Parts: sequence; C-alpha cells; structure tokens
Amino acid sequence: MTSDDQALVDRFLDMMAAEAGASPNTLAAYRNDLERSADALGGSVGSAESTAIARLGEQWRDLAPATVARRSAALRRFFGFLVDEGYRKDDPSAALPRPRFERPLPKVLDADEVQRMFVEAEDRAASGAAMPVRNLALLELLYGSGLRASELVTLPRGALRKGQPFLILRGKGAKERLVPISSRAEGAVERWLEHVPAKSLWLFPSGKSHLSRVRLFQIVRQMAGDAGIVPERVSPHVLRHAFATHLLSGGADLRVLQSLLGHADIATTQIYTHVDSARLVELVNTRHPLATRSR
Repeated sequence: MTSDDQALVDRFLDMMAAEAGASPNTLAAYRNDLERSADALGGSVGSAESTAIARLGEQWRDLAPATVARRSAALRRFFGFLVDEGYRKDDPSAALPRPRFERPLPKVLDADEVQRMFVEAEDRAASGAAMPVRNLALLELLYGSGLRASELVTLPRGALRKGQPFLILRGKGAKERLVPISSRAEGAVERWLEHVPAKSLWLFPSGKSHLSRVRLFQIVRQMAGDAGIVPERVSPHVLRHAFATHLLSGGADLRVLQSLLGHADIATTQIYTHVDSARLVELVNTRHPLATRSR
C-alpha cells in the first residue's frame, strides 16, 4: 500500500470510529481488508480504476464467498468515503464482485448439554477454589445473558450491582443496551468477587489486564470437555447462540431478542428462526386462526 493510500485509509478509519462508532476489532478488519485489496491491485487502492477493480473477482476466486463479500463491502464504503470527501470524483465500486452465499446456521447446544455443563461447573465451584468459582461466573454470564466474548472479558469490577437485575453495556459499534442478569448469575459473580482484588479494574482480571478472549475460549472448551461434550462443538459464541435459541424456544419475541443480543439489524436475529424450526411449526399449528377451525 502506498503512503498516499495509507493516509487515506487512516482518515477513513478515523471517520468510521467517530461517525459510525466502529469498534477497534471492526476497524482492524477494515484495515486488513483494504491492505489486502491494495496488494491485489498492485499496491494502490485509492486511485484504482474500474477496470482494475473488475479483475478482483478473478483474483479472489479461491476465497470463501463470505470473505469476498466482506472485502467488497469494505471497498464500497471506502470508495464512498473518498467521493464524499472529494478525494476522487468517480466511484468504481459498481465493478466489485457480488458473490451470493447463504449464511450458515449457527452451532447450537441443546438444553440438556448446557445443563450438563452447569452441573459439572457447579460441582467444581462447590470447593470454593478461585478458578472453578470464576469459571461458573463466566458460564452464567455467557449463557444467562448472551454476552459477546469481548463484552464479557472487559466488564469492569463494579459492572454488576447487588439487587440490580440488569447492567448497561456498551457493546459492538459503541451501542448501549440493557443486559438481563439472573439471580443465579448475580450469586455466581458475588462469590467470584471474593477472589478479585479490591483495586482491580476488571471483573475478570488476568496479569496486568483482563482475561483475554483466547483464554476465555480455552476455558469454555475445557468446561465442555469436563462435562463430556466434544470441546470443538463449544465456544463462547456457541453459548451466546444457545442463549438466543433457547429464549426463542421459550416464546421470546424476535424484537426483544434483537435488543438483548445487541443486533443492529433484525435480519441478523432472524437466523434463529431457522434453527428452531420445530418450535415454529408448533406455533403455526396452535396459534394460527385456522388451527382451531373445524373441517
């Protein structure tokens, strides 16, 4: 990437952070996609012509459709920014490839499997040892509140207040939302706080900072293995999916679920309607006006 391109990308990412509230992870993903696109274009992306952009589809033919779609989206937004700010007069993004792909269904644990993880975690936490008590608190917040991994590990020490059944969380895209906290989760966190230094900035400290997402991933897989579940099937995100799917099975409204998960677009939430097809069939058979109509 040329120095001119680098300056343009920096300005673009500054805009994304200030105006769109993009998270550090989102900004890093945009930078990576733009840098890789620049490499594919021969080093320059800001001044690339439509003919060069059109050739990207051929160069990206071995990439997954989701990757091509993400890089194309990053370039469209980048070129839109350049035109809006007067850095170039034309927008060549119409020449970008538009792959069609189906969003894969999320991996989900059934309620019995989640229950096995809790039984094992509770048995280990009964010893009062710090790490098992911490792990139970992590599990309660992942499955009981549907937190993202990054949201969970960065919770401040005082995030949960005694008697307050929710917390206000600044999540993806710097958007605030209310997150429900069950009495079980509150109790698990209270027990864990007995092991957390009073001066700690974080609810789940590790070294000089907080628990990392990688370490959280490892902990969750270990807990799955302890419960007799294949570790590769389980991750913090899988527990978030389980939270959503099991709420939907219990009759939760899709709009409520969207709010709890912090999804900007309800289309993202609607993926769970495909997961719980049995529940939807039951709703049609019991709630539709024709269900009670006699022949």
